Amino acid sequence: MLQDLTLEEWASLRNTKELTLIDVRSPSEFEEATIPGSLNIPIFDDAERAEIGTLYKQTSIQAAKERGLEIVSAKLPSFVRSFGRIPGKKAVFCWRGGMRSRTTATLLSLMDIRVYRLIGGYKAYRKWVIDSLESIPFESPAFILQGLTGCGKTAVLSALQEQGAAVLDLERLAGHRGSIFGHIGLKAHNQKTFDSLLLDEMLHIHNAPYVIFEAESKRIGKVVLPDFLMRKKEEGTQILLELPLKARVDQILKDYRPWENHDACLLAFHKIKSRIHTPIAAEIEQSLKDSKYDRAVELLLEYYYDPRYEHSFDQYEPMNKAVIQADSVDEAIQAVEAVISNKQRAAEDQRAH
Repeated sequence: MLQDLTLEEWASLRNTKELTLIDVRSPSEFEEATIPGSLNIPIFDDAERAEIGTLYKQTSIQAAKERGLEIVSAKLPSFVRSFGRIPGKKAVFCWRGGMRSRTTATLLSLMDIRVYRLIGGYKAYRKWVIDSLESIPFESPAFILQGLTGCGKTAVLSALQEQGAAVLDLERLAGHRGSIFGHIGLKAHNQKTFDSLLLDEMLHIHNAPYVIFEAESKRIGKVVLPDFLMRKKEEGTQILLELPLKARVDQILKDYRPWENHDACLLAFHKIKSRIHTPIAAEIEQSLKDSKYDRAVELLLEYYYDPRYEHSFDQYEPMNKAVIQADSVDEAIQAVEAVISNKQRAAEDQRAH
């Protein structure tokens, strides 16, 4: 007997370890987007799904069902064992909570393995994500990190998050650092995955005393930021980080590890080569080829990234901005902590009066 699980019921369990979600869609569907934290035990692989889909459209629904039964029957023992190894409560879902999840739940119940079926499947979950992002309250004061490339904004966010601060690391959620080199060493996420990860973060932090995130542009890699974050960026207290050039070069080398991504760095550089003065571009390219990464980064900062940096910082009122000049990222972390602490204390004093 099927036991259905509503999205509301799942949402009440989502932050516990009581329930394991299992996506029974094909590997490519799972790879494109899924519910964060889900496992993938596909009832059909990509080729099988394509074959059944063709039969469904070109022959008949009955022919598709019969072929699906043949495929499932052959793999049933291993399929059941995969579920049996997962402890605790389990819930399955497919695209719309239809044939694949229903078949899975029915087959498993015959083997005395109890699973729930998520009503509406991934399609309903996706709608819930979009609706939630549009309606979630976000009243916490925001602190927005700005600064030239390499000034350690991500390192500052990471350090503050480890100390328990409410942080939105948008580049981590996007799987991209935003620049032409931003994908290197990362796995870029699509919009669906980004939205899901962002909602998970927002549900954790939207009532925090404050939130801190980097001043990103509207687009990061493959994803577009929601309007409410862009508004929050404009309203927040701006913190501008300034570090010496050498410290920035060192930080970029630490973040990107170009010696592990040599070819990717060269390929990315070729996409912007024509925008840089020819002699400088030639030196950057040769430095990359010779593995003189520090020199290549220094030239890229001086002749490409720094001149292109939009000094949007000047548009904010003086009371809403702070400038931090530090010799290292560690110093910058301490200074940012101090700015936030002072601002929070001042806000508390103002409320008290």
